[in-house]
Amino acid sequence: MSVDKVLEWVEAHDKESLDNLIEWLKIPSIGTDPAYDAETRRAAEWCRDHLRGSGFEVDLVETAPPGGRGQPMVFGRSEAAPDYKGPRVLFYGHYDVQPPDPLELWDNPPFEPVIRPAEDGMGERIVARGAEDDKGQVAMFLAAMRGWKEVSGLAAGGVPITVMIEGEEESGSVNLERFVQSHKDELGKCDFVLISDTTMLGRGRPAITYGVRGLVYTEITLHGPDHDLHSGLWGGKCPNPLNELSKTLAKLWDDDYRVTIPGFYDDVRPLSDEERTLWKKLGIDEKAALESVGLGPDGDVGEAGYSMTEREWARPTCDINGMWGGYTGEGAKTVIPSYAKAKVSFRLVADQEPRKIFDAFKAWLEANTPKGCRWGEVIDHGLGLGVTLPVESRELRAAARAINRASGAEAALIKSGGSIPVAGLLKQDLGLDTIFMGFGLEDDRIHSPNEKFEVECFRLGTRSHAVFIDEMWKLGE
Repeated sequence: MSVDKVLEWVEAHDKESLDNLIEWLKIPSIGTDPAYDAETRRAAEWCRDHLRGSGFEVDLVETAPPGGRGQPMVFGRSEAAPDYKGPRVLFYGHYDVQPPDPLELWDNPPFEPVIRPAEDGMGERIVARGAEDDKGQVAMFLAAMRGWKEVSGLAAGGVPITVMIEGEEESGSVNLERFVQSHKDELGKCDFVLISDTTMLGRGRPAITYGVRGLVYTEITLHGPDHDLHSGLWGGKCPNPLNELSKTLAKLWDDDYRVTIPGFYDDVRPLSDEERTLWKKLGIDEKAALESVGLGPDGDVGEAGYSMTEREWARPTCDINGMWGGYTGEGAKTVIPSYAKAKVSFRLVADQEPRKIFDAFKAWLEANTPKGCRWGEVIDHGLGLGVTLPVESRELRAAARAINRASGAEAALIKSGGSIPVAGLLKQDLGLDTIFMGFGLEDDRIHSPNEKFEVECFRLGTRSHAVFIDEMWKLGE
């Protein structure tokens, strides 16, 4: 089987592949919102039907617990050709999307996709919710699989692939762990995981992500008086939970922006001199990155002794993601609130255990309880392991060759400061390493109004996934 024939098919059917993506993007699969459950299921059915058209044996598998909610998993497989001797691949993606709010900031309705010229004049882009995260990136895989089926007559060109495409990634993958446990037999047959949900270094600069950070996401409540109080009568006489919570959380960092929780850094894998040198050679323009979010050079703020890139890729962090309490409506209301809340998250690096960090944070809160106040339940909104793939992995090298053959450029090996909890789950439960072969750009505005995906990135990803199949065959030779 010639991969060249597949690439010719992909190029000849480029418009069809883009039209398919646009059709999928029109389905508002906001999996977190019960009002969109029917549409989310319709998006799953669309994905299932496309895979069936490419020869996969695939069904929708329900994930909801008894009496609960859950979006169906698109789950299936392709069979190995009789003479295939390479690895079995687990392809993971998601078809659910973030809510599109605020709607008034979109240039077009979020579920009415448009293709328009890129602002910098470099080609075209698709603008819609899910254009990049993650329908657009999954659609690259789907288009490549269709090409192999049409040219070879075999699903995935005879490479055995298990597909697991979920509808709850944007809402915490609440049913994923139970699904993985109940389908261990099938998933355990795979040799590694392939995910397309990450970014490149920039236009024309493809990359493979070999590590992502873990996550601990918490919600905390500090209680004071048993009801809201008049600030004129009680201000200065009793603890104000908002004041006290602000002062307490400010103690999470020292003057060098290091997290002060005891034991927080105990298991952090040190950044090697080799990695530091390799990352510096990538030529990442940190000043331009700051400018892209409206900051000047003095916005380079973080743990002392590390560059911006090093802090994102190799160091753990702590952030307050939201804080509220008291009166937040229009106008004035002089009140001392009875409680204050905050959401606090931690990004973790390889070897840090999320549960250990969660427990350490709870202990730190207790040790720093403000006078006259008490903590409510510390809510766990999600724990996920960070993962790092050995750069000498043969599968990673195969993916890098695929990108090189598809683009003519060497794929940089990078890490990501983001978290993809499924990778940690599959490593922890099944021992599977993950290759992140994504084709997004930092300016794709994922989770924001006017999310977009460059058409050329879609094409490059489709070609790379097509060549990836050929590289899997070569691993078995």
